[in-house]
Amino acid sequence: MNVRPLQDRILVRRVEEVEKTRGGLFIPDSAKERPLEANVIAVGAGKKTDDGKLIPLDVKAGDRILFGKYSGTEIKVDGVEHVILREDEVLGIIG
Repeated sequence: MNVRPLQDRILVRRVEEVEKTRGGLFIPDSAKERPLEANVIAVGAGKKTDDGKLIPLDVKAGDRILFGKYSGTEIKVDGVEHVILREDEVLGIIG
């Protein structure tokens, strides 16, 4: 199944965090926070203004981004968890 985001929405997959601390301790699943970094899988065409002009998105497929803790809507695509969010929920692009 292919998912194509509409307008200014972005489809991302969270980046898996390392399960060990710098000191070598393993972090249990119950103590982990959800990662706030993700890889962009697909982007929409852009946002339309009131006069019908299309404003393209700043992010593109393949970018690595930071987003807010409670941003977006979680979905499963082919058994893999993804998040769909709007471009204004993206905090920054990791370069």
